[in-house]
Amino acid sequence: MNIIHDEIIDLMKSAGTRPIETGVPGLSMIKGDIPAHQLAALYEPMIGFTVQGTKILSIGERCTDLKGPSYYVLPVHVPAIASVHSDRDGRPYMSLGLRLNQDVLQSLLRDLPENLIPTASEHFTACEIDNEFMAAWLRLLRLSKTPKDIPALAPAYEREILYRVLMGPQGWNLRQFGLQESNLSKISQIVKWFRENFMRPIDIRDMASKSGMAINTFHRQFKRATGLSPIQFQKQLRLLEARNLIAFEGYPVASAAYHVGYQSPSQFNREYSRFFGSSAARDTEKLRRIESARD
Repeated sequence: MNIIHDEIIDLMKSAGTRPIETGVPGLSMIKGDIPAHQLAALYEPMIGFTVQGTKILSIGERCTDLKGPSYYVLPVHVPAIASVHSDRDGRPYMSLGLRLNQDVLQSLLRDLPENLIPTASEHFTACEIDNEFMAAWLRLLRLSKTPKDIPALAPAYEREILYRVLMGPQGWNLRQFGLQESNLSKISQIVKWFRENFMRPIDIRDMASKSGMAINTFHRQFKRATGLSPIQFQKQLRLLEARNLIAFEGYPVASAAYHVGYQSPSQFNREYSRFFGSSAARDTEKLRRIESARD
């Protein structure tokens, strides 16, 4: 495994503290001391491979150490905050991300016997990555050096990675992402609505009805999929958007609060401080200084 791991690290030497697309569809890489504000974001459905170091990812009340080498699965969009850390020998944090493509996954599922896939999954966690799985990532990453091979080989290597996740501890969750009528797929549609309408008031009864679930079932399935209640999910989307408006688009704090749907700037400031650890004014001024220094 060390030889495979070392080659992956070598292929990632051009990565930086902002995500870099590799040229392979859906595959990105990142490395180094990534600012915490960049890691507070709406994460897209993906398979993440922590190559080296550790990411500490907080989703709602759940905080997970993703220590490399390991992988994890996010089957739905989810707001989260995170920090990254070098390994114990001081080598920088490095990770790869493969965006989940539902069409590719559905095609793979049609080719697999249903009874082959595990019928239960662990909660969100770091999963051990074995030699064969790491080799599949290496094959996919190598294509960044031979672009002419990408159209023919990338789909096969992507399917292999999906297959190995399906056979692992998070396989059931990934399978649910691929099934159009699964509860997870229905929650994904509600999450999509949230992303497009987070400034609007929400009607939980209406959302549950659209999902074909009782209200209690909807709450349970939503939290299982995202780690958050619907109200928490909306609140964190609003706070993330407001942060960008204040820090990078010049909005005054109160204007940003009203823009994302808050009726009370004081409530906005309380929730902002609770989520990000300092007031909106102090936090966003710090972000502007960090981004100015990086540029």
